[in-house]
Amino acid sequence: MMGLDTNVLVRLFVDDDMVQATAARRFVAGRCSRESPGYVDRVVLCEMTWVLTRVHGYDRAEMVSVVEQLLASQDIVLEDEHSVRAALGIFATRGIEFADALICAVNRIRGCEATATFDRKAARLDGFVRVA
Repeated sequence: MMGLDTNVLVRLFVDDDMVQATAARRFVAGRCSRESPGYVDRVVLCEMTWVLTRVHGYDRAEMVSVVEQLLASQDIVLEDEHSVRAALGIFATRGIEFADALICAVNRIRGCEATATFDRKAARLDGFVRVA
């Protein structure tokens, strides 16, 4: 298994640097397979969603599509796929960052009563409580 960093993962979806995009796609095609997949941890996934939305202007629907493509891939596996799927459902329907949706999903799955936050947007979701 080969771990994939944020900058490699982003280049699979963005052509802002053609040399890096081509190299990333070639690397993943040549080194990642069903038998030995590329591995994307939760931190990289959150960084990727931030970069694609904040730097490259992806909207919520585009981000949902990107994460769905990764989940469907036979050559790439995501850490804690069950939590990522739950987070994607939250993210797709609510106005919060993907990272907050993932925090909520992971903590729920791990048995947390709620997640304490100062984030007003996140605090509106079931699964968060606002610290005041």
